[in-house]
Amino acid sequence: MEEPQRRIRAHYTASTITVYQAYSPEIGTPAVHQGRFSAGWKRDRMTWIKPSFLWMMYRCGWGTKAGQETVLAVEIARDGFEWALRNACLSSYVRGVHPDRATWQRRLKRAPTRVQWDPERDLHLRPLPYRSLQLGLSGEAARRYADEWTVSISDVTPLAHEIHAHVGSGDLDAATRLLPQERPYPAGDELTAHLRS
Repeated sequence: MEEPQRRIRAHYTASTITVYQAYSPEIGTPAVHQGRFSAGWKRDRMTWIKPSFLWMMYRCGWGTKAGQETVLAVEIARDGFEWALRNACLSSYVRGVHPDRATWQRRLKRAPTRVQWDPERDLHLRPLPYRSLQLGLSGEAARRYADEWTVSISDVTPLAHEIHAHVGSGDLDAATRLLPQERPYPAGDELTAHLRS
Protein backbone atom coordinates (compact mmCIF):
# COMPACT_ATOMS: atom_id res chain seq x y z
CA MET A 1 0.00 0.00 0.00
CA GLU A 2 1.34 3.40 -0.97
CA GLU A 3 2.11 5.83 1.83
CA PRO A 4 0.20 9.13 1.78
CA GLN A 5 2.35 12.22 1.31
CA ARG A 6 1.73 13.40 4.90
CA ARG A 7 0.86 11.17 7.82
CA ILE A 8 1.40 10.99 11.57
CA ARG A 9 3.23 7.75 12.28
CA ALA A 10 3.82 7.00 15.94
CA HIS A 11 4.10 4.47 18.71
CA TYR A 12 0.96 4.90 20.81
CA THR A 13 -1.40 3.24 23.28
CA ALA A 14 -5.08 3.85 24.00
CA SER A 15 -4.20 6.91 26.10
CA THR A 16 -0.62 7.97 25.23
CA ILE A 17 1.64 8.72 22.28
CA THR A 18 5.46 8.60 22.33
CA VAL A 19 7.41 11.55 20.98
CA TYR A 20 11.16 12.03 20.82
CA GLN A 21 13.54 14.81 21.76
CA ALA A 22 17.31 15.00 22.23
CA TYR A 23 19.12 17.09 24.82
CA SER A 24 22.45 17.52 26.52
CA PRO A 25 22.96 15.16 29.49
CA GLU A 26 22.52 18.16 31.81
CA ILE A 27 18.87 18.41 30.76
CA GLY A 28 18.12 14.86 29.63
CA THR A 29 19.46 12.90 32.60
CA PRO A 30 17.48 14.76 35.31
CA ALA A 31 14.34 14.50 33.16
CA VAL A 32 14.71 10.71 33.03
CA HIS A 33 15.40 10.40 36.78
CA GLN A 34 12.50 12.66 37.76
CA GLY A 35 10.10 11.47 35.07
CA ARG A 36 9.40 15.08 34.15
CA PHE A 37 11.22 18.17 32.91
CA SER A 38 12.90 20.04 35.73
CA ALA A 39 13.08 23.78 36.34
CA GLY A 40 16.18 23.93 34.11
CA TRP A 41 14.01 23.06 31.12
CA LYS A 42 12.89 26.38 29.64
CA ARG A 43 9.10 26.51 29.42
CA ASP A 44 9.20 29.88 27.65
CA ARG A 45 11.06 28.56 24.58
CA MET A 46 9.78 26.78 21.50
CA THR A 47 10.37 23.03 21.83
CA TRP A 48 9.99 20.56 18.96
CA ILE A 49 8.64 17.04 19.44
CA LYS A 50 8.82 14.27 16.86
CA PRO A 51 6.65 11.12 16.81
CA SER A 52 9.04 9.52 14.27
CA PHE A 53 12.00 7.72 15.85
CA LEU A 54 14.06 7.69 12.65
CA TRP A 55 13.44 11.37 12.00
CA MET A 56 14.77 12.05 15.49
CA MET A 57 17.82 9.90 14.70
CA TYR A 58 18.41 12.02 11.61
CA ARG A 59 18.10 15.21 13.65
CA CYS A 60 20.44 14.13 16.47
CA GLY A 61 22.82 11.92 14.46
CA TRP A 62 21.92 8.81 16.49
CA GLY A 63 22.63 10.78 19.67
CA THR A 64 26.11 11.92 18.65
CA LYS A 65 25.56 15.63 17.91
CA ALA A 66 26.73 18.13 20.52
CA GLY A 67 23.92 19.08 22.88
CA GLN A 68 21.81 16.15 21.65
CA GLU A 69 23.63 13.22 23.24
CA THR A 70 20.68 12.11 25.39
CA VAL A 71 17.75 10.86 23.32
CA LEU A 72 14.46 10.86 25.18
CA ALA A 73 11.24 8.97 24.50
CA VAL A 74 8.55 11.12 26.10
CA GLU A 75 5.20 9.43 26.60
CA ILE A 76 2.47 12.07 26.62
CA ALA A 77 -1.30 12.04 26.91
CA ARG A 78 -3.05 11.68 23.57
CA ASP A 79 -5.63 14.29 24.51
CA GLY A 80 -2.78 16.80 24.99
CA PHE A 81 -1.19 15.85 21.68
CA GLU A 82 -4.52 16.24 19.92
CA TRP A 83 -5.12 19.62 21.58
CA ALA A 84 -1.74 20.69 20.18
CA LEU A 85 -2.74 19.59 16.68
CA ARG A 86 -6.11 21.29 16.80
CA ASN A 87 -4.45 24.56 17.86
CA ALA A 88 -1.54 24.40 15.41
CA CYS A 89 -0.59 26.50 12.42
CA LEU A 90 1.78 25.50 9.62
CA SER A 91 5.26 26.89 10.24
CA SER A 92 5.48 28.30 6.73
CA TYR A 93 3.05 30.00 4.37
CA VAL A 94 1.36 27.69 1.86
CA ARG A 95 -0.71 29.15 -0.98
CA GLY A 96 -4.12 27.46 -1.01
CA VAL A 97 -4.05 26.53 2.67
CA HIS A 98 -3.95 30.14 3.86
CA PRO A 99 -5.99 32.92 2.21
CA ASP A 100 -2.89 35.11 2.07
CA ARG A 101 0.50 35.61 3.73
CA ALA A 102 -0.80 38.23 6.20
CA THR A 103 -3.56 35.88 7.43
CA TRP A 104 -1.00 33.10 7.92
CA GLN A 105 1.31 35.44 9.85
CA ARG A 106 -1.53 36.44 12.19
CA ARG A 107 -2.47 32.79 12.78
CA LEU A 108 1.14 31.81 13.36
CA LYS A 109 1.61 34.59 15.91
CA ARG A 110 -1.46 33.45 17.90
CA ALA A 111 -0.98 29.68 17.60
CA PRO A 112 0.61 27.92 20.60
CA THR A 113 1.78 25.12 18.28
CA ARG A 114 3.20 24.89 14.79
CA VAL A 115 3.58 22.01 12.37
CA GLN A 116 6.30 21.09 9.91
CA TRP A 117 6.06 18.10 7.57
CA ASP A 118 9.58 16.77 7.12
CA PRO A 119 10.75 13.88 4.92
CA GLU A 120 10.58 10.58 6.81
CA ARG A 121 13.91 8.73 6.95
CA ASP A 122 15.10 5.19 6.32
CA LEU A 123 17.65 3.30 8.42
CA HIS A 124 20.49 5.05 6.59
CA LEU A 125 18.72 8.35 7.42
CA ARG A 126 18.11 9.05 3.75
CA PRO A 127 14.91 10.97 2.95
CA LEU A 128 11.86 8.96 1.90
CA PRO A 129 9.26 10.29 -0.57
CA TYR A 130 6.68 10.92 2.16
CA ARG A 131 6.64 13.16 5.20
CA SER A 132 6.22 12.87 8.95
CA LEU A 133 5.09 15.35 11.56
CA GLN A 134 7.28 17.63 13.62
CA LEU A 135 5.36 19.65 16.20
CA GLY A 136 6.65 22.88 17.75
CA LEU A 137 5.27 23.85 21.15
CA SER A 138 5.48 27.34 22.60
CA GLY A 139 3.86 29.33 25.40
CA GLU A 140 0.82 27.55 26.80
CA ALA A 141 1.54 24.39 24.78
CA ALA A 142 5.12 24.06 26.07
CA ARG A 143 3.95 24.52 29.65
CA ARG A 144 1.16 21.96 29.24
CA TYR A 145 3.59 19.52 27.63
CA ALA A 146 6.04 19.73 30.52
CA ASP A 147 3.60 20.02 33.43
CA GLU A 148 0.38 18.26 32.37
CA TRP A 149 0.77 15.98 29.36
CA THR A 150 3.99 14.14 30.21
CA VAL A 151 3.33 10.64 31.55
CA SER A 152 6.89 9.23 31.50
CA ILE A 153 10.35 9.98 30.14
CA SER A 154 12.79 7.24 29.10
CA ASP A 155 16.39 7.38 27.93
CA VAL A 156 16.53 5.61 24.56
CA THR A 157 20.12 6.61 23.80
CA PRO A 158 21.40 3.02 24.24
CA LEU A 159 18.71 1.82 21.83
CA ALA A 160 19.73 4.48 19.30
CA HIS A 161 23.38 3.41 19.55
CA GLU A 162 22.50 -0.28 19.22
CA ILE A 163 20.37 0.27 16.11
CA HIS A 164 23.07 2.49 14.64
CA ALA A 165 25.70 -0.22 15.24
CA HIS A 166 23.55 -2.77 13.38
CA VAL A 167 23.09 -0.34 10.49
CA GLY A 168 26.84 0.28 10.41
CA SER A 169 27.57 -3.45 10.25
CA GLY A 170 25.00 -3.95 7.49
CA ASP A 171 22.54 -5.98 9.59
CA LEU A 172 19.40 -4.05 8.65
CA ASP A 173 17.11 -6.90 9.76
CA ALA A 174 18.45 -6.69 13.32
CA ALA A 175 18.18 -2.90 13.22
CA THR A 176 14.59 -3.08 11.99
CA ARG A 177 13.57 -5.52 14.74
CA LEU A 178 14.71 -3.00 17.37
CA LEU A 179 12.80 -0.01 15.97
CA PRO A 180 9.79 1.21 17.94
CA GLN A 181 6.62 -0.06 16.29
CA GLU A 182 5.08 3.01 14.67
CA ARG A 183 1.62 2.90 13.10
CA PRO A 184 -0.60 5.49 11.44
CA TYR A 185 -2.08 7.61 14.21
CA PRO A 186 -5.87 7.22 14.43
CA ALA A 187 -7.89 10.26 13.40
CA GLY A 188 -4.63 11.87 12.34
CA ASP A 189 -6.06 12.91 8.97
CA GLU A 190 -8.98 14.71 10.60
CA LEU A 191 -6.73 16.39 13.15
CA THR A 192 -4.32 17.68 10.51
CA ALA A 193 -6.77 18.59 7.70
CA HIS A 194 -6.07 22.30 8.32
CA LEU A 195 -2.31 21.64 8.26
CA ARG A 196 -1.85 20.11 4.80
CA SER A 197 -0.56 21.69 1.65
